[in-house]
Amino acid sequence: QAPSVESGGGLVQSGGSLRLSCAVSKFTASSHCMGWFRQAPEKEREGVASIYLPGGTTFYDTSVKGRFTISQDKDKAMVYLQMNSLKPEDTAMYFCAPMTNPAGWCSSRRPQDFGDWGQGTQVTVFS
Repeated sequence: QAPSVESGGGLVQSGGSLRLSCAVSKFTASSHCMGWFRQAPEKEREGVASIYLPGGTTFYDTSVKGRFTISQDKDKAMVYLQMNSLKPEDTAMYFCAPMTNPAGWCSSRRPQDFGDWGQGTQVTVFS
């Protein structure tokens, strides 16, 4: 399967906003769930948000709930992550990935339930 392609990262001041985009490959578009993850230097990859593609139900980690919004555009095969009220601790490489565990729940925050990782897009928040 071809990996998804992330874009939209950048350098932003604390309190600012960014919108990340994820172009879902035609193969992963058949997955039932897409997730956004992030990985800071010397830290483990962590899940921040996911969306159940058939119905649009969304799930968030507590660290981003109320600040980040995951959404999809089915026609364009795109998944987005709107990030508001950014904090320095949000600084990380951000990845989107489809759930590859057929028995997984879309609310999962476990990277091992997802796969076909792309190159990611860097988000840096300065104070």
